[in-house]
Amino acid sequence: MKELNRDEIFIEIKKALIDLFELEDADIQLETKLYQELDLDSLDAVDLVVHLQKLTGKKIKPDEFKLVRSVEDVVNSVENLLKEKE
Repeated sequence: MKELNRDEIFIEIKKALIDLFELEDADIQLETKLYQELDLDSLDAVDLVVHLQKLTGKKIKPDEFKLVRSVEDVVNSVENLLKEKE
């Protein structure tokens, strides 16, 4: 998989949120809170993790994802995962 920059990671996560949870593009910003503002629950978070694992080809540790609260946190997690490959 080619190296994604931060903006491309955000775009991929945004697409995933729209596809998986039928959210509106305009509702998804970096500072958007996953649970409070997008009404995601723990099962939704698992679906998102599975999707991100496919995207990155990396295993995401559930403990790391427990700390994720905003879309930006997801971007940071994916960015860190991709850097681990190097």
